[in-house]
Amino acid sequence: MLSSEKIKRINELSKKAKAGSITMEEKQEQQQLRQEYIQTFRSSFSSQLHSIKVVDEEGNDVTPDKLKESKQTIDRKLTH
Repeated sequence: MLSSEKIKRINELSKKAKAGSITMEEKQEQQQLRQEYIQTFRSSFSSQLHSIKVVDEEGNDVTPDKLKESKQTIDRKLTH
Protein backbone atom coordinates (compact mmCIF):
# COMPACT_ATOMS: atom_id res chain seq x y z
CA MET A 1 0.00 0.00 0.00
CA LEU A 2 1.23 3.44 -0.86
CA SER A 3 1.73 5.70 2.15
CA SER A 4 -0.81 8.43 2.82
CA GLU A 5 1.97 11.02 2.50
CA LYS A 6 2.73 9.88 -1.05
CA ILE A 7 -0.95 9.88 -2.01
CA LYS A 8 -1.28 13.36 -0.55
CA ARG A 9 1.74 14.49 -2.58
CA ILE A 10 0.25 12.99 -5.77
CA ASN A 11 -2.90 15.03 -5.17
CA GLU A 12 -0.91 18.21 -4.46
CA LEU A 13 1.06 17.82 -7.66
CA SER A 14 -2.11 17.13 -9.61
CA LYS A 15 -3.65 20.38 -8.36
CA LYS A 16 -0.49 22.29 -9.28
CA ALA A 17 -0.52 20.74 -12.76
CA LYS A 18 -4.16 21.75 -13.29
CA ALA A 19 -3.35 25.28 -12.14
CA GLY A 20 -0.40 25.38 -14.56
CA SER A 21 2.16 26.12 -11.85
CA ILE A 22 4.07 22.83 -11.82
CA THR A 23 7.84 22.79 -12.40
CA MET A 24 9.76 20.26 -14.47
CA GLU A 25 11.18 18.70 -11.28
CA GLU A 26 7.68 18.36 -9.87
CA LYS A 27 6.46 16.79 -13.13
CA GLN A 28 9.20 14.19 -12.84
CA GLU A 29 8.30 13.57 -9.20
CA GLN A 30 4.65 13.26 -10.20
CA GLN A 31 5.47 10.66 -12.87
CA GLN A 32 7.59 8.67 -10.42
CA LEU A 33 4.85 8.71 -7.79
CA ARG A 34 2.23 7.72 -10.35
CA GLN A 35 4.33 4.78 -11.51
CA GLU A 36 4.82 3.66 -7.92
CA TYR A 37 1.07 3.98 -7.31
CA ILE A 38 0.23 1.94 -10.43
CA GLN A 39 2.74 -0.76 -9.52
CA THR A 40 1.33 -1.01 -5.99
CA PHE A 41 -2.24 -1.10 -7.30
CA ARG A 42 -1.47 -3.85 -9.82
CA SER A 43 0.30 -5.95 -7.22
CA SER A 44 -2.58 -5.61 -4.79
CA PHE A 45 -5.16 -6.37 -7.48
CA SER A 46 -3.23 -9.42 -8.60
CA SER A 47 -3.11 -10.73 -5.03
CA GLN A 48 -6.86 -10.25 -4.67
CA LEU A 49 -7.54 -11.92 -7.99
CA HIS A 50 -5.43 -14.94 -7.07
CA SER A 51 -7.43 -15.46 -3.89
CA ILE A 52 -10.70 -15.86 -5.80
CA LYS A 53 -12.39 -19.21 -6.27
CA VAL A 54 -15.48 -19.36 -8.50
CA VAL A 55 -18.17 -21.86 -7.47
CA ASP A 56 -21.44 -22.60 -9.29
CA GLU A 57 -24.86 -23.18 -7.68
CA GLU A 58 -24.07 -26.86 -7.12
CA GLY A 59 -20.81 -26.17 -5.32
CA ASN A 60 -18.53 -27.15 -8.21
CA ASP A 61 -15.30 -25.24 -8.68
CA VAL A 62 -15.64 -23.42 -12.01
CA THR A 63 -12.65 -21.12 -11.65
CA PRO A 64 -11.33 -20.33 -15.14
CA ASP A 65 -8.35 -22.49 -16.12
CA LYS A 66 -6.26 -19.43 -16.92
CA LEU A 67 -6.67 -18.17 -13.34
CA LYS A 68 -5.88 -21.62 -11.90
CA GLU A 69 -2.71 -21.81 -14.00
CA SER A 70 -1.67 -18.35 -12.90
CA LYS A 71 -2.20 -19.30 -9.24
CA GLN A 72 -0.08 -22.43 -9.71
CA THR A 73 2.70 -20.41 -11.35
CA ILE A 74 2.81 -18.01 -8.43
CA ASP A 75 2.69 -20.85 -5.91
CA ARG A 76 5.66 -22.49 -7.62
CA LYS A 77 7.63 -19.23 -7.55
CA LEU A 78 6.93 -18.81 -3.85
CA THR A 79 7.99 -22.34 -2.95
CA HIS A 80 11.28 -22.25 -4.89
